[in-house]
Amino acid sequence: MDHDIPAETRSLARLRYALRKFFQDSDAAARELDLTPQQHQLLLGVAGYTGRGWATISELAEFLQLRHHSVVGLVDRVVEAGLVERRPNPENRRQVEVHLSDDGHTAVRALHPHHRRDVYSLRRMLTVHVVEEKGEYVLREKPKKAKAKKSTRRR
Repeated sequence: MDHDIPAETRSLARLRYALRKFFQDSDAAARELDLTPQQHQLLLGVAGYTGRGWATISELAEFLQLRHHSVVGLVDRVVEAGLVERRPNPENRRQVEVHLSDDGHTAVRALHPHHRRDVYSLRRMLTVHVVEEKGEYVLREKPKKAKAKKSTRRR
């Protein structure tokens, strides 16, 4: 029996495919540098999630969507690998800051070229707007702005 597949479902399927492909490619690039995907994600969280260049265990748990104790274990392994350092927060001694080491910075920078093309491709996929079509909401690429034509009239 044939069913009409709503455009909204097709749009969601394309989006989820693009995200899965991006994450698989990202994980493969991390493995090429002998990093696990989890280590790579942790390094990204430390480097960029808060905008400070460091993060707390709680912030990393939110970023990674993991439980606090799981992140503690992951940080332990990444400290052992020499990619991050724990430092006490000078303003709150109960809090620990996780910072990238020099090797951690090198690893993050080494992955940038691998991701640049994928990020632009994913960005194009996400640069959409929602339109209502036949009673459904559908993701469509935003129409490109028409370039202004140069006037050929002489003044």
